[in-house]
Amino acid sequence: MRLTILGGGGFRVPLVHRALSGSDSGVDTIVLHDTDPARVRAVQAVLAERSADGGPELVVESDLAAAVRGTDFVFSAIRVGGLAGRSCDERSALGEGVLGQETTGAGGVLYGLRTVPVALRIAETIAAEAPDAWVINFTNPAGMVTEAMSSVLGDRVIGICDSPVGLFRRVARALGVSMSDAWFDYAGLNHLGWLRRVLVNGRDVLPGLLASDDALGSFEEGKLFGAPWLRTLGTVPNEYLYYYYFTRDAIGSAQAAPATRGEFLLAQQEAFYAAGPDASAAGGAAQRWDDVRREREATYMAESREAAGVGERDTADLDGGGYDRVALALMRAIAADERTTLVLNVRNRSALPGLDADAVVEVPCLVGRNGAHPLAAGALDPAASALVATVKATERATIAAARSGSRSAAVAALASHPLVDSVTTAGRLLERELAALPELRSVLVAD
Repeated sequence: MRLTILGGGGFRVPLVHRALSGSDSGVDTIVLHDTDPARVRAVQAVLAERSADGGPELVVESDLAAAVRGTDFVFSAIRVGGLAGRSCDERSALGEGVLGQETTGAGGVLYGLRTVPVALRIAETIAAEAPDAWVINFTNPAGMVTEAMSSVLGDRVIGICDSPVGLFRRVARALGVSMSDAWFDYAGLNHLGWLRRVLVNGRDVLPGLLASDDALGSFEEGKLFGAPWLRTLGTVPNEYLYYYYFTRDAIGSAQAAPATRGEFLLAQQEAFYAAGPDASAAGGAAQRWDDVRREREATYMAESREAAGVGERDTADLDGGGYDRVALALMRAIAADERTTLVLNVRNRSALPGLDADAVVEVPCLVGRNGAHPLAAGALDPAASALVATVKATERATIAAARSGSRSAAVAALASHPLVDSVTTAGRLLERELAALPELRSVLVAD
């Protein structure tokens, strides 16, 4: 099989390559496509060291149409505007006193505005050059981008995120149960979901977890949200819901931090990419990459843990879901008809009441040769349902603004998000971004 990775110079590509090299995935050729040749060369150096004993053939292709032509699977992991754009999103939002996280709040809307047009062009190219390919979307905001691409590719585009399965692993460990013995009842949108039940032998064991201070204090989400709030909810939320439930705390911590997450990653990865493909440096390219990766994982959501007063991330919590493992499991399930159940971002059909059939949701799906089919999730509680409906409306307003190129529509999309508190704030935010980011100016050309 042929796999094309869009964003082939991305920092996470070696994770995907490692997963493919260590499995019988059936992938014999990996095509790397990126708009930055220097980044691809740096990643190639890592892969070359990792491929000393074999693995899929590596091909670098700078032309998008050529990269996807005749491919079987496409992993889309692009970042329009790069980490500099993310850093700008974060600082612009914090400068207006609102949250600037990459996928949540103003940051997610701003990132989506400049990403959706590129994602649509990619989808149209794939439809023309590789109509039978399956597209696995890594690109954030994952739900929004997958929904935009589905307007061209239908159900042949599937969004993935490792947050849900990472949560499941941590909860299973806290409960002392095997992942394979449990069913995790999870539903919502990308970075906006709730774990509502954990069934073991047909019994819901989540209430026992929620009743135990020791168990809740043993894993990331339990410490982040705190036992009293989790008992009030009766669920375990995705960690990104911290930004909604503890908004002022999150903003205050981010404003007090010496650097935003984007600024930290930008400095960290600039040093890695600046070294380029020089394997003669201490430890070689692969070792340098692995050192940076470990630091990246250990500092994930550090500002939220700081605000919650829970300190450094536990070693046991560093193993999240793993984008690479989720993507590989999804690809294998489709290619070999290895039936499995995965939490994915797909069109709703009728899985989540309150949203229409085409709304992309994040729910457990049965996956096989014919793609991913969402399983009935049942209604969320009223407060969660209202929040999901509001955020979905914002996602769709952002897609519409990006399609139309309308600046007034972009302001309306920003203002509609529950974490952006005024039209005036939204307007100032957009002006900051337009002044700083040519990638956004090229999208919003009307009004």
